[in-house]
Amino acid sequence: MKQKIFVVCDLEENYAFRMAEYISDKIPMSYKLHIFTQIEKLKTFLEQNKISILLIAESAMRKLKVNVDIPNIFVLQESEEKMETDYQCINKFQSPEEVVKEMAEQITELGNWQDNRTLSMCKSKLIGIYSPVKRCLQTSFALTMGQLLSREHKTLYLNFECYSGFSRLLHREFSADMMDMVYYFRCAREKFAIRLPYIVQNINGLDFIPPGRSNIDMQAITGDNWIELLEAVEEISDYEYLILDLTDGMNGLFELLSNCHKIYTITKDDGFAMAKMKQYEEILQLNEMDGIIGKTVKCRFPFFKKLPEDLNLMTHGEFAGYVKAIIQEDLYEKQTG
Repeated sequence: MKQKIFVVCDLEENYAFRMAEYISDKIPMSYKLHIFTQIEKLKTFLEQNKISILLIAESAMRKLKVNVDIPNIFVLQESEEKMETDYQCINKFQSPEEVVKEMAEQITELGNWQDNRTLSMCKSKLIGIYSPVKRCLQTSFALTMGQLLSREHKTLYLNFECYSGFSRLLHREFSADMMDMVYYFRCAREKFAIRLPYIVQNINGLDFIPPGRSNIDMQAITGDNWIELLEAVEEISDYEYLILDLTDGMNGLFELLSNCHKIYTITKDDGFAMAKMKQYEEILQLNEMDGIIGKTVKCRFPFFKKLPEDLNLMTHGEFAGYVKAIIQEDLYEKQTG
């Protein structure tokens, strides 16, 4: 049975998140909760989804100006004069508990919500992308793989580089990034499930967390911290693949590699690259990390005259063809092995 949808909409972002956090934290829900602070985004969502409950601020409702087929609509009254509407009005300026109580009087189901959420029996597959060889198309490979996988599987991409340049490459400014995700997980765990979807961004169908901007902050996170965080993401989401674009400039590299289902290491045939690979493998063997070697697929690419400059177009061109072949052989055909 498809999960019912509960939407909270308020133009005041702090209020919307406070209300959603209360609902998520205090009430076991069988509904999938969505938050909107922009009317246009809500309109788009309404066109594509059937909503069971809408809790919306009066100011937002006045701007919505569309006929909505929603069984239960509650308007958060913001002015002394009651809005002329057939919908149930609730005083916005009271505690979240009182708001929910008034809703429960109208919907008996709300008085005894049952938690019917089920966790996936299959954990997300962690795919590690790492090479000691630099300027080897590692991030291009990871993004292309992620965009291709996301066509059929829900996929999340995480970039651990110190200086990823994503904002400049995508011509976007991000209001939150990986360090915000870490903060909510470590310092405000009860808000983690609510906040994560609003940190996640999307590029050509692939979900991603904007990389952290500070190398100093990233260095403070241990391998165990990263593993706990990824386990929490698995628990509250339905991602089938988590793609980790890893780097030397982080703590916990080997811990993360050890926990990956599959590792892709890009190398080259020149002397410098081969020497780096040899030293990397020797370190793994000396530290009894042969399991990492056993899960590693080495990739060598020919010279490409042209690669997509737009990160939204990574699934096009000759390079994408090579990546697609690797996905089909090593993920689809052997993933049950």
